[in-house]
Order: sequence, then structure tokens, then C-alpha cells
Amino acid sequence: MDMIIRNGRVVSHQETFVGDIGVEDGRISAISRGGIDADASSVIDGTGKLVFPGAIDCHVHLNDPGFEWREDFQYGTAAAAAGGVTTVVDMPLQNSPAVTTEEILRRKRRAVEGKAIVDYAFFGGLVDCNLDALEGLRNAGVVGLKAFMGPVSPDYSTIDVELARRALERTGPWGLVVAFHCEDYRTIKECERRLMQEGRKDWRAYLESRPLAAEMTSVRDIIGLAEETGARVHICHVSHPDVAEEIKQARARGVKVTCETCMHYLVFDEEDVTSKGALFKCAPPLREVGASARLWDYVSDGTIQCVASDHSPCAPEEKLDPVRDVWEAWGGISGIQTSFQVLYHEAVNRRGIDPVCLAKVLSHGPARAFSLPSRKGALQVGADADLVVLDPARTWEITRDSLKYKNRLSAFVGLTGQGTIERTYSRGKLVYENGSVVGMNGGGRFVQRAAIVR
Repeated sequence: MDMIIRNGRVVSHQETFVGDIGVEDGRISAISRGGIDADASSVIDGTGKLVFPGAIDCHVHLNDPGFEWREDFQYGTAAAAAGGVTTVVDMPLQNSPAVTTEEILRRKRRAVEGKAIVDYAFFGGLVDCNLDALEGLRNAGVVGLKAFMGPVSPDYSTIDVELARRALERTGPWGLVVAFHCEDYRTIKECERRLMQEGRKDWRAYLESRPLAAEMTSVRDIIGLAEETGARVHICHVSHPDVAEEIKQARARGVKVTCETCMHYLVFDEEDVTSKGALFKCAPPLREVGASARLWDYVSDGTIQCVASDHSPCAPEEKLDPVRDVWEAWGGISGIQTSFQVLYHEAVNRRGIDPVCLAKVLSHGPARAFSLPSRKGALQVGADADLVVLDPARTWEITRDSLKYKNRLSAFVGLTGQGTIERTYSRGKLVYENGSVVGMNGGGRFVQRAAIVR
């Protein structure tokens, strides 16, 4: 074999056990509780360590091509490797142009070729003028489509409920999932208009401009359309437990809806916004004190299938320049590198949640939600050897200097915890080890949606 990790605590989406994992030609060739009786070119002592499947971050904005001053595939996938992420799913906006046709997707693939350290997949865009382009995007291998029901950046367009219905009528027979940013456009615009007329520029005003009611209204609209059309939908960045409950009830009725939350909704709240400002600005916004504690219940019970980063970097002046008020400051939080370690500490150490839950929401859940090939997201023979070795005893502190981002700016700086990612392997190749990214640019491969929906 090429490599054996011996005596590690193997954490799959089903169980944990102490055993060995063998790797050959980039795939997992053996998993054994009793030990693998074979030689290998490289033998890793996993004693006392946890071995997870590599994380799939199903919501990232790497801004390449077109907005590379914020992030690009070289920096973004380096940060992913450092964070135990072995597959990223890149969003179609904050690209130039936005990925709304098959030809633009092919141009994007050429633009990022040779940059990625870990594997990558793409969303296509669903905007107000490309219904006839959706089939081409599907055929080109996107894992889903991304649509905004609420206000969005100038390079993208919001869609309304009727257009969403027409799109789902097309995508339903294909089994292609449509991911929605769910905030009601009219609610937000009316709130913004009123608050701006009042001259409000405080951070409480920003929170008031995007109330929970806007998220709930839009989520209910999309669930209703999924129920009506039978299509698959995905709700992005669920910010509140009441939204998760709405989704849980829909799933119980048989609606084909999956969802994600983000690490920032699980550890921060609106007091971070009001006291610390733009660093914590995101959309939907952070919610009231106590909401995050209840949101954890929906992570642990399986309602939330994915924990993603919604990695949305920017240049420091876009977020922190005092000339930019609460309405103009960049809204987004960088988290691709830190989500895994923070989730481990918060879930396992602080809440006693079984590590199996992490394998579900970081790997298996995203792979299934976006119909990635069966070799992704699981620890099983024949799967890609996307592996993360975590030392549960080692402590960490997130510092600016530890970040691999092009712009080392994150709301997570200053957090401390226990459970450090020691090594990350992408298809059997070491890409990160003890603070250093050692993977090769261009080593990452394009991953298409599987032909058969799992």
C-alpha cells in the first residue's frame, strides 16, 4: 500500500472505532478494526488521534476570476486544506461574469485550472434571465443552482417566487438541487427604506433591516414550491432555530428539502454585531442571544444536513474603512479554514455531541445533498482517500497570522479551543501538516455531480 494510518479512532458517518485505514492509488483500499496486515511506503501512527473523512464545504465564495483581490483559488484552497476541507463547492456570484451559462462555466474552469490544492465543484447561477441556460449548466456538471430571493450584490439578480416556480418545474425531473438564499426582498427593502429615512446608521438598524420574518417568509415560499413541484431544494445558511423547525416539519411531510447552517450562527449572536461591528456583518444577520444554543439541537438531530462556512472574504478597506457605514460595509464572514476545528470544540468538547455528527454534517451530508460521486464524503473502501487526522488533546488559538487567506480577516480570530487538525490528505496526498500547507497548486480536481442521485 501507499500509506496506512494505524491505530487511529476512525470516525465515519455511522460509527467510531479504533482501527487502520489503508490507501492505494488515491483511494481507501482497506479499513480494519483488527489491523491491516500489509506493508506500506508510509505508515502514520494514529494512536490517540481521530481520523475523519475530509470535509466538503458546500458554500464558498472564492471570487475567481474577477474579484481576486478578495480571494482566489490558490489562497482559498490552501486555507481549505489547513481547515480539513478536501472539497469546496464554489458559488456562481462574485465571479466576472457570474456563472449563468455553460460557456461561462467552461471559462471559469479554464481560469482556475492549475490553482487548486484540494478538489472543487461548482454551482451554476439561477438569475432573472437564464431559464433556457439551466440545462446546459446541468450538462456541464454543476452540482446545483444558486438563487437569491432577497437583495444581492450588483453582479447578480434577485428572482421572484414565480420565476423560482418555473425553474423548479424544469429542474425537478433532472433531480438537480436548487439552493436558495432565503430572505424576502420586499420586507428587507421596506425596512431599509424606513430606517434610512430615519437616519439610522447604527448596527442595531442593520439587524432590524433583515428581520427573522424575512427569512421565514422566504423559506415558507420555497418549501411550498418544492411541495408543489416535487423538486429538490436546499436552504442556505439557516440562521435561526425557528427556520430549522419549519424545515424539519416539511421534511416530515416528504418535501425534498435539505439545509445548511454556518459556524458563525452556532457561536456568535447579535451582540457581537452591535459591540464589534462590521467584522460580524453577514446576511442573514446573526440572531438574538440564545438562538444559537437552540440551533445546535437541529444540528445534532439531523435536521441540518450540512455545516458550511459561507466563506465570503473581502479586502480590509471594504469592511473596516470608517467611511463605509453599516449599509455600505461588506457583508460576509471568512470561515473556510476554521469551521472544522471550531465545530469539533463546540460540539464534542463543550456539548458532548458524538463525533459521528461531524462526519455527517461536514462530509456525508453535503455529498448527498449535492449528489457528489459516491467516492466523496465517506470513509469506505473505494472512496477517495480524503482524510483528516485530528489531535483531540492539542489546543489552538485562531490568530491573524495563522490564517491562509489572501486577506487575513475573520470574525473567528481570537477564539480558542481544543482539537487541532494535524494532517489533511486529498486523494491520499498530504496537503497540510502541522501549520504548513504542503499540497501542490493544481493538485485539486474538478468534481462533477453524479449521474445517479444518491
